[in-house]
Amino acid sequence: MVSTTYITSTKSITVTSTSADASADLIYVVPDYYDSTVDMIIITNGGTSSAKITLQLFHKDDNQYHNIIKSKNISGNTALNVLDASRMHLHAGDKILAYKDSGTFDVTLSARQLYNPSRA
Repeated sequence: MVSTTYITSTKSITVTSTSADASADLIYVVPDYYDSTVDMIIITNGGTSSAKITLQLFHKDDNQYHNIIKSKNISGNTALNVLDASRMHLHAGDKILAYKDSGTFDVTLSARQLYNPSRA
């Protein structure tokens, strides 16, 4: 029987990168031997002006970067709930990253991590 016991992980970063892929700011990486369900991603624009941000998924299985949102314009002093009621299911080595065009962004992510000895 597979265990349904999980641990939670919450990460929050200030986005400083203005470049994509490996140069983007790392928000979260799924640890070895874990599967993860991302329940929440909130982006806040703490500046007074609108600015654009991109969130990416690095999918370890194919070693490719994929856009979750691309150049999303967010008004100043507002927040965006990226997933709404959706969830993301990730595996060991998958990553969530962010970069911006300009502005003052923070990104907060919350995930449930389930131990899976077949993931390395």
